[in-house]
Amino acid sequence: MVTDVDSAGVRDRMDDRMNDEDVQMPPHDVVATKTPWWRRVVRGRPEDPAWARPALLGLLALAAVLYLWALGRSGWANSYYAAAVQAGTQSWKAWFFGSFDSANYITVDKTPASLWVMVLSARIFGLNSWSLLVPQALMGVGTVALTYAAVKRWWGSAGGLLAGAVVALTPVAVLMFRYNNPDALLTLLLAGAAYATLRAIEGGKTRWLLLAGTLVGFGFLDKMLQAFLVVPGLGLAYLIAGPPKLGKRIWQLALTGVAIVVSAGWWVAIVELWPKASRPFIGGSTTNSILQLTFGYNGLGRITGNEAGAVVGGGPVTANVGGGMWGQAGLFRLFGSEMGSQISWLMPAALIALVVGLWLAGRAKRTNMLRAAMVVWGSWMLVTGLTFSFMAGIIHPYYNVVMAPAIGALLGIVIPELWRGRKHIWRRAVLAATVAVTASWSFELLSRSPNWMPWLRSAILIGGLVAAAAILASGWLPVWRVSRAVAAGIAVLALAASLGGTSAYALSTAAHAHTGPIPSAGPAGAGGGFGGLMANLNGNRNAGRQRQDGNRQLPTPSAGAGQFPGQNGGQMPAPGGNTQGNQMPNFGGFGGRGGLEGDVNVSDALVALLQKDAGSYRWAGVMTSANNAASVQLAARVPIMAIGGFNGTDQSMTLAQFQQIVAERQAHYYIGGGGFGGSANSGVAAQIATWVGQNFTASTVGSTSVYDLTAPAAGG
Repeated sequence: MVTDVDSAGVRDRMDDRMNDEDVQMPPHDVVATKTPWWRRVVRGRPEDPAWARPALLGLLALAAVLYLWALGRSGWANSYYAAAVQAGTQSWKAWFFGSFDSANYITVDKTPASLWVMVLSARIFGLNSWSLLVPQALMGVGTVALTYAAVKRWWGSAGGLLAGAVVALTPVAVLMFRYNNPDALLTLLLAGAAYATLRAIEGGKTRWLLLAGTLVGFGFLDKMLQAFLVVPGLGLAYLIAGPPKLGKRIWQLALTGVAIVVSAGWWVAIVELWPKASRPFIGGSTTNSILQLTFGYNGLGRITGNEAGAVVGGGPVTANVGGGMWGQAGLFRLFGSEMGSQISWLMPAALIALVVGLWLAGRAKRTNMLRAAMVVWGSWMLVTGLTFSFMAGIIHPYYNVVMAPAIGALLGIVIPELWRGRKHIWRRAVLAATVAVTASWSFELLSRSPNWMPWLRSAILIGGLVAAAAILASGWLPVWRVSRAVAAGIAVLALAASLGGTSAYALSTAAHAHTGPIPSAGPAGAGGGFGGLMANLNGNRNAGRQRQDGNRQLPTPSAGAGQFPGQNGGQMPAPGGNTQGNQMPNFGGFGGRGGLEGDVNVSDALVALLQKDAGSYRWAGVMTSANNAASVQLAARVPIMAIGGFNGTDQSMTLAQFQQIVAERQAHYYIGGGGFGGSANSGVAAQIATWVGQNFTASTVGSTSVYDLTAPAAGG
């Protein structure tokens, strides 16, 4: 097997040299032998099987349909990022910094690479749901294609197709490639980095390593330190298997490190050196620093749980190794109720494939491509999976999309090799066990949604066990050994049983709209995701209902006073607005649960009010939480100052600074609304809310309490 793999690599390199020689042929010879471009697209390379290219085009078409079908039904999807895209279409400065509002008060709490892509699309095609989400879908198709290419080049078309299909049919991949979170771009960039690393291992060319490093660096500009989880495996694979001598390999990797730093660091350097007074506040940071955000809230804080500025009271999150707000940390977290249905359908099979692949590589030469690939894809899956498993800080189920290419590649490399060598009993046994384990795990995951297609889990389990038994017995029955039709039937049954569960969840995901900051794949009512998170939040809410701010006790605004539109037909809470003594006013309208609940209704009356004379003010409105302000900003298309960033907990200004903004008439209206659990969670936001309630008069617009900051109350 090792010899076959190495020979395939040699054949590919010979083909490359032959192609180079063809380019150097005399013009008349080139014309005589040139194949029309459309035939090359449809047929592929001459040495490929006739079915390979049509099958690839079919796979890419399937991915495109899954990711594009009825895409507009999700509206703005994550309105927080959609509002930032809107800001970028109105201001190039907001585009560069990733500002939430076009007046550049505060940025989103991530680096802005994914926003750059969406803003450019919106500037070309206009701001709408499709211009935001189509780029994400195309990134998904690109990820499928890259995973296919990374497997097909060395292990054949069948393996590439299996790898690409696994990516395309992973439920969380269908979710995120139809969504406007940063994870789609990150997954595409890392798939490209893995492919470039394997090309570097094949030929020892520095340029491929530099490309890999550059892609990882831009991955940092998309989602910060998460992009670096693949770096140890990519570097180790080249250090082990790269063709040059050790000294040159080390030098090449050093240059790759420089490429990572430069491609990730140029934007960071500009932001850090830019005068703070003339750029937006870095959302999610505690010191208005992108470096602090990198290593704090979006970095080590996610590992330790000590996330200053996070969603709980603006302070550290208690480590949740025993269970808590973000689910129970531990070795099996990715298989649990929160994560399992999103990514784990084929993870047991991928783990088996990793062990088998390393075994097959055995004592092959140092530069063996199979071993190198196992290191590249296996380390990607293991390092990322273990990090997600033991993180004590904020983690969401949709993060797992980044592992889909690694899972797909491991299966695409090893499973076809086991099938081709099934005349050996141990290979048949491993292949049969893999199918049986996968079908059994699919049965378990489907059982967690007992009312959804209950027949499917039984069909998958029975089909998987039958296929496993047939694979195991096929070597002992001569008729099966000589009948290609029977062998094909066994293969189809095994694939159907193995991919049936994940495919069903993927199709269900594509069939439903998804909105809000914490989307979840799978059928409605399935365990995990947003519903599981909110159950935890509601369970912890009473314990943190009140907090002390100096000598003043601040009650949280009416959590649970009503439901948000779209959630079981709930209506907006009734407006409040009364101030009693020194207590913070209980704002209605956008108060409610706030923060992670996401989109809210915005009345036509509120839109008209904010748009009136909006050009005379830097900010037409002021709110606590950017996540709540997003719907208002998108509806009114005017800049809204989000004092506390995403959750309403950022300490981005002092009360005195806000008073100065009001005195200079830079902001027009204060709109009632809280952050996560209400605006009392942020000390500064609470102070501002109290000051506004004491000095300005509330009016009800639609169902929202609004304060005109240009008209102080009598005696205010």
